[in-house]
Amino acid sequence: MESSLRKRLTFGPIMLAVLAGMLWLDHAIETWTYDWAITTIRGMTHGIGGAGLLIILLVVLPMGVAELAQLFTAENVRPYRSIASIGCACLMIHAFMTQFPAFKPLAASTLAFIIVFVMLFAALRRAMQRQSSDAIVRMAGTILATLYLGGLGWFLLAIRVKQSAFFEGQAMKVVFILLTVKFTDIGAFFGGRLLGRHKLIAWLSPGKTWEGLIIGVLTAGLVGIALAPTISRIHTTPHALYWYQGFIFGAVLGAIGQLGDLLESLMKRDAGVKDSSGLIPGFGGILDVMDSPLLASPFAYLLLSLA
Repeated sequence: MESSLRKRLTFGPIMLAVLAGMLWLDHAIETWTYDWAITTIRGMTHGIGGAGLLIILLVVLPMGVAELAQLFTAENVRPYRSIASIGCACLMIHAFMTQFPAFKPLAASTLAFIIVFVMLFAALRRAMQRQSSDAIVRMAGTILATLYLGGLGWFLLAIRVKQSAFFEGQAMKVVFILLTVKFTDIGAFFGGRLLGRHKLIAWLSPGKTWEGLIIGVLTAGLVGIALAPTISRIHTTPHALYWYQGFIFGAVLGAIGQLGDLLESLMKRDAGVKDSSGLIPGFGGILDVMDSPLLASPFAYLLLSLA
């Protein structure tokens, strides 16, 4: 336990520094391209956002696909990793393109095409091997890997770039999601060690307790209050989130993030492994880091749209 904590304290700040650097680059590119975009791209009212986040997702999602495929093998489900990775990349590029006015009329049909393309390409790949056995599980596994990682990642990137009368994409909204779900983990970990008495789901995740979950969710709510002034809302008149909205949003996203962690624990338990991989010392693999913010992203998209 102490060795794992030391590794977390070592590699956690490194990952945060890399993420902060990419989000800074993301914001900087939007600022640098502002004048060019509004004068060159018809209907554009802002610079090009999301480039830094797009780069991060294009790098880490294929690694996540490889880890997820490894977990799937416990049930003899072997998705086509290359096809799922391409599908995830297409979904990320689709989300990035939704900020451009000329692409918006094509967004829905293009999204449907990507999903159908992944399914048909997986079937074609099996047919080219002249094998019909396991065709269904190959197709299903490929679609599931694509939607679990690429579909949830789509919401994260869309939160960054979406621009409408009722929603303004911001890098800080992505930071809000990441910090609330990760501080839930921190609060739950230390709260559980200090006060944990009642197991949350002993058969699935023996280290989690109800006391830790409550403290973690409250921690996320406090982080939400602290970040509320940085989150713009334009549903009625432009201003930041109210403090109570920050608390509610933070607590809800923190709780959903814990659900994402339990969902991955369910898959890992089925596969008989502790971590999705050993890629990140102290944390496990890409899935162990991304499970919470990815599952929280669709809920954040909804909450921030209603703010």
